[in-house]
Amino acid sequence: MHDERFDIVVVGGGHNGSTIAAYLAKCGLSVCVLEERSECGGGQENTEARPGFRIDPHATYLYGAAAPGFEQLELAKYGFRMVYYESMAGLATLDGVAANLGGRFNREVGLESLRRFTGTEPVDAEGIFMASMGDDGMRDLLRALFWTPPFPSDYEVEPKDAPWWKVFRQLLPQFWTDRLVDMSFIDFLDEFVPWEPLRAFEAFAAWYCGAHPSWDGMMLPSLGGTLLVGFGSGSPRGGMHTYAHAIIRSAIANGARIITNAQVGEIIVKDGRAVGVQLNDEASFPEKTIWANKAVISAVDVKQTFLKLVGKSHMDASFVQKVKDVSLKGGSLFVLSVICRELPKYHGNSDFFPDSVYPSCVAAPVDSMEFFHTQTRDAYSSKKAPELTPEHLTMMICTHDVYDRTRCPEGYHVLSPIYLEVPPPQYDVTGPEGINRHKDEITKAALELLKRLAPNMSGDNIVDVFLNTPYDSEFRNAGMSGGNWYGARQSEDQWFGSRPIPELGRYKTPIEGLYLCNHTSHPGGLCLMAVPYNLMHILIEDGIANPGNWWYPSPWYMPDTKAIKGASK
Repeated sequence: MHDERFDIVVVGGGHNGSTIAAYLAKCGLSVCVLEERSECGGGQENTEARPGFRIDPHATYLYGAAAPGFEQLELAKYGFRMVYYESMAGLATLDGVAANLGGRFNREVGLESLRRFTGTEPVDAEGIFMASMGDDGMRDLLRALFWTPPFPSDYEVEPKDAPWWKVFRQLLPQFWTDRLVDMSFIDFLDEFVPWEPLRAFEAFAAWYCGAHPSWDGMMLPSLGGTLLVGFGSGSPRGGMHTYAHAIIRSAIANGARIITNAQVGEIIVKDGRAVGVQLNDEASFPEKTIWANKAVISAVDVKQTFLKLVGKSHMDASFVQKVKDVSLKGGSLFVLSVICRELPKYHGNSDFFPDSVYPSCVAAPVDSMEFFHTQTRDAYSSKKAPELTPEHLTMMICTHDVYDRTRCPEGYHVLSPIYLEVPPPQYDVTGPEGINRHKDEITKAALELLKRLAPNMSGDNIVDVFLNTPYDSEFRNAGMSGGNWYGARQSEDQWFGSRPIPELGRYKTPIEGLYLCNHTSHPGGLCLMAVPYNLMHILIEDGIANPGNWWYPSPWYMPDTKAIKGASK
């Protein structure tokens, strides 16, 4: 028997935990990642639901093509590959018409399709922004929004001078107005997008991709979530699971040790400092105490970190209450995966979606903004299973294998994921398993709606259906706690340095040597490599990490001079 001792101990091996491990191991530090499940990856999981058919029960889209980490961690060297699908998204209404929005390389096809139904030149605000900025400008804007660490708590900045607005004004001066700073994304859509179905489509897309479009002052973060999906010369798809393999290979190649079936029961705190962790008795690793010379990094959400893993005796009662009050009531996802012999022909007319530009994602129905408001009320206000009518069941329908034919055998297709926003289990008024009790009726209604949208999606065409309810996701995979990829309820006062509460705004905690690297930190969720990249700035500030020339910081990074003066050498 001997002590297990590392420079850094990381609690949780999801995409945040494994990524910070790769960064720190490349700095030459000894790093140990502890994952309670039998494999790492968290929300990047890929499952063979039926022999020969692979689905992503959680994350499918890769929200990270702008991340510096692809280059810094040399992920191509460790097997990461990205597939770009030209047709990024689609739009479908329920009243007998459909419109293809095309993609980066098929923009004219998409706009011509919209003209059929509007009779005028349509405004695709997101597409105009993308075209006006170009790839380099888009990367700079996304990095300013997401791959920028929060400023020190004593640094005051006017909202219009935030990094993302500075980049926006530089790139798109023709669109700038002071009013944008206070707008919600819905305000923006009302002013700049005249066709209501397109407004509804973009509102749904923003909600599923991040900040809810009704939150004041969040217009650009909300739009930025949708821009993440399309950045990178097309629509990057299929990368989340291959990223999980590549980042773990990178961490191991740089010397990190990854231990699975290792559930942490306690973060050990001595004299106000985190010094290691204690594993639960059922953990398979023989040594139950693992010490950290420099830092413990929690890659699980703030509630588990402070209400389960750190004893209350180590924290002020007022801080504990603030953690309890953190809201995780953003929408959660009811997920369907359908194996079929033929892909949907929306409204029975494939002319709207030519084979060459088949949409990777369709939202339907989106006849009016009322469809969006109804589903928001179901998830946020009623907090229970939606009524089983089309306007309560607007779905995001993703075509899983149009970019990766290895997902299923020849002659079959995987239509997955099909997303429906519902309340998280923690907030369901009928109890945590409320949606599970209605899953059969919801599935039946969703398949009926799919048939109405695409009449060929019936009978023998559907071979099998698989479900992943919020309860399945969030209680089996704790990293999904809180629902959508932003993880915590977010509004202007919970963004950047104030998220989720000011004391935790820069990934530090009231406990010395304990840092956060989880989906309830800025910017949260599946914004790939953003949280670990931002945290690296703080660890360098504190003298814990000392990277080589491969590292470059955010141009918007604002150092905390007090922390640097007190950093250990």
